[in-house]
Amino acid sequence: MSKPPPSVVQQNPWQRLRQFTRARIALGRAGNSQTTDTVLAFGLAHAQARDAVHLPLERAAVEAALADAGFASLPAHSAAADRAHYLRRPDLGRRLDDASRAGLAAARPAKAPDVVFVIADGLSALAAQTHGVPLLRSVRERLPADWSVGPVIIAEQSRVALGDEIGEVLGARQVVMLIGERPGLSSPDSLGIYLTYAPRVGRTDAERNCISNVRPEGLSYEQAAGRLVFLLRGAAALGCSGVGLKDDTAHELPPAGEHREA
Repeated sequence: MSKPPPSVVQQNPWQRLRQFTRARIALGRAGNSQTTDTVLAFGLAHAQARDAVHLPLERAAVEAALADAGFASLPAHSAAADRAHYLRRPDLGRRLDDASRAGLAAARPAKAPDVVFVIADGLSALAAQTHGVPLLRSVRERLPADWSVGPVIIAEQSRVALGDEIGEVLGARQVVMLIGERPGLSSPDSLGIYLTYAPRVGRTDAERNCISNVRPEGLSYEQAAGRLVFLLRGAAALGCSGVGLKDDTAHELPPAGEHREA
């Protein structure tokens, strides 16, 4: 009896590793091509990334979540009038519009806040809406008890540098941007954290610190909060952020049996 012909689909021995990551590994192939399911999955991931860029921030939902968590909040909008302008004119996303600047100036606390947090849509409003408030809850538990925290700013059509003007107008000693990162093909909801000491218009990227890939499949809220508070305390002690401030926190491994993506 003749042997049956070999299967066109060739199994990849790395397949079992896929349970540990959402990265695009062990895709397999059919002849010289990818399998139909991986091609379809790629199309879906690409569509999700594109949707994340254009999804509007649901400000009312974020305000409600902040209120439930016990945070006061204020709205802000960049000089980019809409998403089209935001994507084509990055410079407009780095400055407040006139109404927001006046509103924040009127709300400036009498005592300079030690830190002001900004939840900003960036390139993924989904990330900001999903992870911003849970992360703030975890950060609040770790902040020094004597620190004053300004109102949380909910910023629309925002770039990272918008935090510099927000912090300057509010007189904050430090500003922390919680902003949606550029979506990847397996991460449409990745949140970035940017810390700037003594924020003011004109600060450069070399003068801030970044913590990236905050989401359940990446850096957990607890890990991100621990690193952020370490940097906040370090910036306050040294009087600077950016290249002069290093993250010396020890690498924390997840508990046994728990796997996190890099």
